[in-house]
Amino acid sequence: MNRFLVLCAVLLTFSFPTVAKTVAGIPLPDTITTNDKTLLLNGAGVRSKFFIDLYVGSLFTSVKTNNALDVVEGAIPAAIRLNITSDMITSEKLADALNDGFDAATNGDIGAIERSIEAFTSATFKEAVSEGDQFTLVSIPGEGIYSYKNREQLALIEDEAFRQALMAVWLGDKPTDKDLKKEMLPN
Repeated sequence: MNRFLVLCAVLLTFSFPTVAKTVAGIPLPDTITTNDKTLLLNGAGVRSKFFIDLYVGSLFTSVKTNNALDVVEGAIPAAIRLNITSDMITSEKLADALNDGFDAATNGDIGAIERSIEAFTSATFKEAVSEGDQFTLVSIPGEGIYSYKNREQLALIEDEAFRQALMAVWLGDKPTDKDLKKEMLPN
């Protein structure tokens, strides 16, 4: 009987990812597996606006890094996960904020990726967004961006310029939130 209990404990240990840390009440796993890639929690923080916590943003990478260019330019596979923590967030607000982020990431020149932005936004934010929803944006160099909502794949955008611009929204020279970028890429 004791062997059975030990075996069960071992299986449970390996069956569920361990929690690496908790940010704003959101437990974050130490790894995620997506698109046949295991990614490590690189860093995480809270996106706030006007003193309201909107979401927990976390960065998962194939190798730990504090260099944004590794992710933006596609040296390594990565994922940005957004755990929605406010009922103030809507699909429209997320799409609008993302469009502002693309403007900043491309210095206002979205022409080359405009169709990809529209395809991504219409697929990823077509349904209502609720507190507790989770978006995972998986960046695979040479493949593109996969978007997931609550583990359901919504889109694959096969556009390298778009992939780089999307990663730059959070990790570029003009990120949506400088403090969140620092938390995602700790030293």
